[in-house]
Amino acid sequence: MAEAAEQAQEDVKIVAFLCNWCSYAGADLAGVSRMQYPPNVRDIRVMCTGTISPHMVLKTFQEGADGVLIAGCHIGDCHYGKGNYMTAKRFRVIKDLLASLGIDERRIRLEWVSAAEGAKYQETITSFTEQVRAAGKSPLAKAGKR
Repeated sequence: MAEAAEQAQEDVKIVAFLCNWCSYAGADLAGVSRMQYPPNVRDIRVMCTGTISPHMVLKTFQEGADGVLIAGCHIGDCHYGKGNYMTAKRFRVIKDLLASLGIDERRIRLEWVSAAEGAKYQETITSFTEQVRAAGKSPLAKAGKR
């Protein structure tokens, strides 16, 4: 019991930006279906992944996140038309920005998860958590934000 509490205290922190229409519903489906996945992820519902800026991602890392997941509607299924196309383009910019700051690319991931893909959300969170654990704690976190 003490070992589990110690690991939870020292475990990586992941923030997941999830689109309101697909990915957030997929995460909800995983939860109501009682699918098991690591508890170290904090979901943030955004109306569309197209609203996520490089500044938001960088700020998330500065505030203590060790990994950031961006998950939205599958390409062609965006409720706002082209939000996920914008996200795909912007994601390359975000990865380049983080690389220029010396941040390991294993700390960020972009996935397309529909409302019916609770299992995909579970698999994504599980594999991403392991990937971020391998990268370790983020070097960008401000002192005291841990």
